[in-house]
Amino acid sequence: MIDATLGLARPGFTLDVSLSLPARGVSALFGPSGCGKTTVLRALAGLTRAAGRVALGDEVWQDDAHGIFVPTHRRAIGYVIQEAALFPHLTVQGNLDYARRRAGGGRAVALAPLIDLLGIGPLLTRRPDTLSGGERQRVAIARALAGAPRLVLMDEPLAALDAARKAEVLPYLERLHAELAIPVVYVSHALDEVARLAHDLVLMDAGRVVAAGPLADVMARLDLPTARGESAGVVLDAVVAERDATWQLARLHVGAPAAKDGDFTLWARDHGLPVGRAVRVRLLARDVSLARAPQTGTSIGNQLRGTVEAIADDEHPALALVRVRVGTSPVVARLTRRSAHALGLAPGLPVWAQVKTVALME
Repeated sequence: MIDATLGLARPGFTLDVSLSLPARGVSALFGPSGCGKTTVLRALAGLTRAAGRVALGDEVWQDDAHGIFVPTHRRAIGYVIQEAALFPHLTVQGNLDYARRRAGGGRAVALAPLIDLLGIGPLLTRRPDTLSGGERQRVAIARALAGAPRLVLMDEPLAALDAARKAEVLPYLERLHAELAIPVVYVSHALDEVARLAHDLVLMDAGRVVAAGPLADVMARLDLPTARGESAGVVLDAVVAERDATWQLARLHVGAPAAKDGDFTLWARDHGLPVGRAVRVRLLARDVSLARAPQTGTSIGNQLRGTVEAIADDEHPALALVRVRVGTSPVVARLTRRSAHALGLAPGLPVWAQVKTVALME
């Protein structure tokens, strides 16, 4: 567990946060520019001296009440920022070796698994100025991990990359988080990145924590800024249950992993993933409509029986957001207020959610 209570006052900015993050998986700090995300990350690293307490498990890095402050170089962290910041005079191999030497023999890890995990084997003899932006970031991540950190801090590692380079790096980040039992605190203002990578979400605004918890739960809350705009929707875990070669579709079991058939089934485009593969799906509110009864004669193949849980205002006064509980999983729909009125929608009402598009995030 990562526990932190941090306070900081500067002209025009006040930080007052209390965090308790899981010891495994990706915890994303999300919010608008200037809300304090990077300040929190730097305080966890010891680079910014905020008042309070920071502990990683039973290891206390800061406790002002007892006069404890462990400097950055003695904290077992890996730090990745927007710019790769590799040593230009060293090869890729030289950058990795430097990180291992700094960690010392007791903490350093074998490089071969990292090199394979991040796909940088062909780059080892090259210098940073010969690498693409995506290649440099993968090397920077490998260097951060070469010192065997107990905590990895990532400050918008994809922000300096164009769309093509982001698409190159994202699968490696997913592999990294899936295969390494190291907690990651990931700062971003891009909801698409957070939806694809994070397990837990901390929503920040004006130096304070607005909401925190499992990603699916926070994103399904209609009272939060994440429920507004074109990115509104939910992210759910699923398993590939079947592949239909005739129609190039895959059947996904969503939610309730202990149940044989999950909470419900969705059909999505077949990405070639094997049966049994765990995946993540994103259902955007704009792609979900509601009906009082199952529909026939429609092109929408995904129809889910659920119960209305909540109704809230959307950004435009003509629109409403409706959260529907399907089994144990939430689904959010965007529709006009006139449609909501015509359907007589209210909490507790049984409805059918019609999902037009399923975004499969491998």
